[in-house]
Amino acid sequence: MSHLYAGVIGAIVLTLLAVSLTRLGKVKTKADYLVAGRSLPAFVLVFTLLSSWIGSGSLLGGAENAYNHGFVALWQGGGGWAGLLLIYFIAPRARRAAQFTIPDLLETRYNQTARVLGVIAILFAYTAITSYQLIGGGDILSLIFPSVVSPELGKYIIAAFVIVFTAIAGMSSVAYMDVVIGMLTTVTMLVALPVLMHSVGGWGGFHAALPASHFTALGDRSLIQALELSVPSCLLMLGNQAMYQKFFSAKSEKDARIAVVGWIVGTVVLETTIVVLAMLGHVRAIESHASPFPREILAFTALHSLPGLLGALLMGAIFAKIISTANNFLFSPATNLVNDIFVRYIAPGASNKRILIVSRLMVVLLGIWALYQALHTGSVLEKTLYAYTIYSAALTPVILAAFYSRRANAAGAVSAIGAGTFITVFWDTSFVRHHLPAVLADRSAIFPALIAAVLCLVVVSAFTRPPREEQVAIFFSNQT
Repeated sequence: MSHLYAGVIGAIVLTLLAVSLTRLGKVKTKADYLVAGRSLPAFVLVFTLLSSWIGSGSLLGGAENAYNHGFVALWQGGGGWAGLLLIYFIAPRARRAAQFTIPDLLETRYNQTARVLGVIAILFAYTAITSYQLIGGGDILSLIFPSVVSPELGKYIIAAFVIVFTAIAGMSSVAYMDVVIGMLTTVTMLVALPVLMHSVGGWGGFHAALPASHFTALGDRSLIQALELSVPSCLLMLGNQAMYQKFFSAKSEKDARIAVVGWIVGTVVLETTIVVLAMLGHVRAIESHASPFPREILAFTALHSLPGLLGALLMGAIFAKIISTANNFLFSPATNLVNDIFVRYIAPGASNKRILIVSRLMVVLLGIWALYQALHTGSVLEKTLYAYTIYSAALTPVILAAFYSRRANAAGAVSAIGAGTFITVFWDTSFVRHHLPAVLADRSAIFPALIAAVLCLVVVSAFTRPPREEQVAIFFSNQT
């Protein structure tokens, strides 16, 4: 059995490497590396957007939540779905702005300080997201090769894969690998779902095997706890730099908008499927008297509850999805350090060759930092919500204000980014725990951080000078 799984994983790795090397020859300039030469058609955009969003946060954190609490886990995915509906209207505006990174956009709309603070917030959030992809990949390798690869060693192996794949050809490599990964994942999960449902006795057996609360809207959670799952997902989706970079890479505004429609459909279907698969895996674990780690339930189910080839393909699809998400969220902050720091402040006249060398070096360094975080992380779900909250509170309000508010200004944006980042990073410290009432200290940071950021953005902007007309013109001209 392990030979079959090893063969599937090996085939996936070789396929991804071949795709990356194929795209390498097309990377000649900064724009080729950072935004794929602004040439991605809608078909490619759909799969790269889908693959960048659905990774270990869904496959491990969301599955862990579904295993423990049932359908309430859909609140985490549902926040992203709500964000996607709004993104349909934002995507053409983002393509029209045609920047390289979110900090580019922040400086154009606000000022240099907003750019630098944006880079800091993205580095905190995206390396955290990359780190738990490494955890997920390491878990999978350990499940397949338990006597050879420990979860810790698996993290090192996955980090090496991700760093190499990401460094080779940049956005072009990431996007075209995502087409392969997205198609594999969609097909295998949709095939595995009815097979598993039949194996537990259909819907009746499924429903009877788990607590009744697993099939209710809130389960054993309160409405506030459910919102603490959905709000960070919604706001991360709305401000996600990895997403905006894909829109900046689109051939046209029309391609960007078409891609969002496909992304909405794919995300709703796949995230719902993941939750149901995790719950079905829980039933099979009960039947076999097994006690898997909840975050590993999808991989455990593929290994122990599906026919050989289908199980191997599902395991390979999960593995590939994790690699894809890690590629996206490692590549994104690397572009920030290159475009927003190196090119902007250190070497404005750097040649394309020098920029490409520095870009690949940044991928390596940030990959090592993400690995360090992976080696010191416990719960994937907690790490997921931490990363989402930093980005949601610090950046999403000012990004949306750039597109939809003529009055938001640099002072308001800078204060909002600073407040959102500071509160999220320090919320879980012992100082906060000991000096806040228990009713606040035991809550997620999302609402305190978000409220502080929005208040700073609105109040400070209202009492300081409006932005210059040229700062808002690009975001409001030729609206359709």
